[in-house]
Amino acid sequence: MLAALQLAPYVGASVNTRWYRLTGARAILTWLATFSGSSWQERWEASPAAVSARGWADHGHIWVSSVTEVKRRSTVLSGLLLLAGADVLRLPVAWLAGHSSNHLRDFVEEVRDPAGYARLKAHVGPKRWEELGAGKARRALARILLAKGGALADITVGDAIEHHTLVRGEGGSSLFYSWLRELGDLPSDAPATLRLLGRVTGQLTTEQLVDRHGVACVPVRGLLIDYLEERRPRLDYASLDGLARHLTRNFWSDLERHHPGIASLDLPSEVAAAWKERLRTRIQRRRRLDGTVEETVVERADQAIVLMSVRALYLDIARWAAEEPARWGPWAAPCPIKEAETLNGKRTKRIKARMDQRTRERLPALETFARAALDHHRHRLACLEALRAVPRGATFTVAGATFVRTRHGADSARNAAGKLIYFDLAEHRAFWAWAAVEFLRHTGARIEEMLEASHHALVQYRLPTTGEIVPLLQIAPSKTDQERVLLVSPELADILSAVIRRVRDPKTGTIPLLAAYDYEERTWSPPAPLLFQWDWAGERSRMTGELIRKALGEVLDFIGLTDTSGPALDFAPHDFRRMFITDAIRSGLPPHIAQVIVGHSDINTTMGYNAVYPTETIEAHRAFITRRRTLRPAEEYRTPTDAEWEDFLGHFERRKLSVGTCARAYGTACIHEHACVRCSLLRPDPAQRGRLVEIRDNLLDRIAEAEREGWLGEIEGLRVSLVGAESKIGQIDSAARGPVLLGLPTPRADRHG
Repeated sequence: MLAALQLAPYVGASVNTRWYRLTGARAILTWLATFSGSSWQERWEASPAAVSARGWADHGHIWVSSVTEVKRRSTVLSGLLLLAGADVLRLPVAWLAGHSSNHLRDFVEEVRDPAGYARLKAHVGPKRWEELGAGKARRALARILLAKGGALADITVGDAIEHHTLVRGEGGSSLFYSWLRELGDLPSDAPATLRLLGRVTGQLTTEQLVDRHGVACVPVRGLLIDYLEERRPRLDYASLDGLARHLTRNFWSDLERHHPGIASLDLPSEVAAAWKERLRTRIQRRRRLDGTVEETVVERADQAIVLMSVRALYLDIARWAAEEPARWGPWAAPCPIKEAETLNGKRTKRIKARMDQRTRERLPALETFARAALDHHRHRLACLEALRAVPRGATFTVAGATFVRTRHGADSARNAAGKLIYFDLAEHRAFWAWAAVEFLRHTGARIEEMLEASHHALVQYRLPTTGEIVPLLQIAPSKTDQERVLLVSPELADILSAVIRRVRDPKTGTIPLLAAYDYEERTWSPPAPLLFQWDWAGERSRMTGELIRKALGEVLDFIGLTDTSGPALDFAPHDFRRMFITDAIRSGLPPHIAQVIVGHSDINTTMGYNAVYPTETIEAHRAFITRRRTLRPAEEYRTPTDAEWEDFLGHFERRKLSVGTCARAYGTACIHEHACVRCSLLRPDPAQRGRLVEIRDNLLDRIAEAEREGWLGEIEGLRVSLVGAESKIGQIDSAARGPVLLGLPTPRADRHG
């Protein structure tokens, strides 16, 4: 065996390396010869080393030195690595999981499947091959090869799952799987990723939905399963999951817990009253810093939904009993919940008032928050560039803060307090926070719709009147089954362009395809070029709502924005949708157009999002519409036609002028009879400043000519135009200097207090 270990590829590159490996291997084999077994593997398993990797690491060199003269721990470890690499010994993944030395991966890459590793390195790229996450992925591959034998192409999905299960906490533990899948070494129908293994369950069957909360009465269990199966075709999975939870955990399981032996839906009045009283509250548990758990009784937020679900169960059974008496008739019983108990108008009004107040507080600060998101990303980018400009271990300063770059390969540094900060991840989160803020506030989309947006959603539309190509964004439905198309404004186009540049694969120039997991429907979507994806430890992953919310929180920490009462003014992703609708209606967009843009099936839902108009104004407007409908044709109150949409889009074409853009609202006439230089609604284009200067000089010449010729009737009009031209030039010059931040006003201290 020792003679075979001295041949290629097991010999080291240097004489010292060969000596250490062979000396350690000879000592280990000599020690293993003292144990019984017909092979070296059986002798290893009979030794105390096979029981615990930690025991071998701490005492292995002592055990070996008892029968040999080798006493150095590093020599013994080198010998074991040589024996495992030559398949003399097979070390299980669980045993190898305790070893994180880079010598493990370097040795395996040297002696096992050099051609496969060369192909993998060419695919990954030399730069990424040396990164911290890639190093952990290479160590994972080394463990699998030492435990299972063979080459990289022989690794199976089961091998990858076993390693990921045993070494889940180590970063990069799933990156190696993505590499093998991209190389084609794994079957095409293999799972898309290992990162979500154990955290995603897929859609449960109806029996599983009922049994997860425990229903002791077998007949009632069968009834609930039968009822949910009857409702399942008309519900999406998230709604079915919620309905099953309300009927089992919140209703029947609660009754069985407090009334053992109950087996009928015909509830006595005192039983029904006690259940409703228990349903009013729930126990909220919070863990303190000292480890104890604090329990607080709070009002249940979904009480009305549970009552409606249970009432629907009783009424559905009563209605179906008339159609199928043998199947549903035995379960028909008086409903213990009256219709008045499900009417929750007061709570709905409280929620509406709270959401309106939330929107009113955040809408004035929207521009400030959006600017802070951009400044935050610029700050993080400057920190990352400063870190990469200094050698490892060096000290650098950014924005008055001092950091020390770490010595390993990651883009990380420690601040003055010793806290480790990963600058590349911080820059990633800052960029996606800025991109999410701009996307949500310019589209009014839901967060799940934003995360599902793909490169294929960007389409072009040619206007039939002028032939101009207009960019459009298709929004996939999240709550309704109706897709919608949004006009891409220049601001939104800039954001999408930055996102595309960010996620594009530098080697192929294309956006990588990702199979995303829908946490609501518990299904995997087909691979698509999703826009909101990022590099997670070297592995492409779809953005999650949790990540977006965390990134928005970092922007708030950066700016320190507070509301009028003092607490931090947090921004949730859905706040941008409410602010979009409120601002659109306040700016004059008809509510039925806003309804189509945001994808609401009912205009009342759109009006519910509007937080500017008081209730009296909405009711008066509805009364006016009702009176007008009696006088005007009913077909006017409908979904806009294609011609109306084309007219709406054409409005933006007719606003383009030689010196800028007209900002008048849709459906309004020009109030200055197209004397654009005089009009306050003209937004001058900085690129046309020279043209405005020519207009101003021409007006001066015409005024001088009118004064010479005595044309007093023209002088006054020319001077008005001159003032307008000079005003537009002044607007361009002031905008070039950038905005002036005035800060937030602070109350003046009372001099007499």
